[in-house]
Amino acid sequence: MQIFKQTTKIDFMGKRKLAMMFSLALVIISIGALVTRGLNFGLDFTGGTLIEVAYAQPVDLHQVRGTLDKAGLKDVVVQHFGTSKDVLVRLAPQAPQAEGSISESLGDRVLRILRANAPDGNVKMRRQEFVGPQVGSELRDDGGLAMIIALGAILIYVMVRFEYRLALGAITALVHDVTITLGAFAMFQWEFDLTVLAAVLAVIGYSLNDTIVVYDRIRENFRRLRKDGPISIINISLNQTLSRTIMTSLTTLLVVVAMLFLGGEMIHSFSLALLIGIGVGTYSSIYVASSAALVLKIDRASLMPVQKEGAENPRIEG
Repeated sequence: MQIFKQTTKIDFMGKRKLAMMFSLALVIISIGALVTRGLNFGLDFTGGTLIEVAYAQPVDLHQVRGTLDKAGLKDVVVQHFGTSKDVLVRLAPQAPQAEGSISESLGDRVLRILRANAPDGNVKMRRQEFVGPQVGSELRDDGGLAMIIALGAILIYVMVRFEYRLALGAITALVHDVTITLGAFAMFQWEFDLTVLAAVLAVIGYSLNDTIVVYDRIRENFRRLRKDGPISIINISLNQTLSRTIMTSLTTLLVVVAMLFLGGEMIHSFSLALLIGIGVGTYSSIYVASSAALVLKIDRASLMPVQKEGAENPRIEG
């Protein structure tokens, strides 16, 4: 009797070499983007001032940017925040003012400049935040350390739960997902802030969960299907978990897409990182993690449960 229901017969592992070449190309491009272009760190990591203002009428961003540039404010990023009436202004730390007074004085200065150049002078300050350069540097270092610790803890967990070859396969998939997600942000110079870092950590957890589901089924099938080879068993396992993988990914993506288009500017980068990470993570749990296990020569003997001494001669009680 077949224990697990299988409704598809897709030869995933038959395309594993093509998939590995595709993944390798994406990883190389991502690393190249990270090395040559680097991440466009946001205010959380670089330090500076964030100011949110509201106009009474829709405003042109080029006009606002030109106004601030003429006033001598350099390294200014201006973008709409929600509607065409709401404007978000990001500024790098401005010299020669004292660090403790930058937030208030710079915010008041920007508001005064914008009011003076608005047609009706009706510009309201909604929010202003300041992050010092030292704090931003510490957040950046701590964020990188958090990712390394997370990957190390996951490696230990998977080694304890499965077997070292599966653990290395899972870590390979996670590094693949994180590298491509970060590479996309470096390639297109999307802003990388604390919300994106949180999304990357969430992607690590999501991808690991998907990979563990696949690995659980692979382990069970190695123990159950004694006449099939490793490639056949992995194909069977991937087909058996395919419907679960697709449903989980689709329902998660529906929420992420809604957040991306309806959530506003505050969570736009967070949603974008999740969208890329979930897509890449779903792909890697099927191809990267399973292909890595094959490359590392996973076999039935390494996945069979350890038989306790005396278990082969159970005591018969009358």
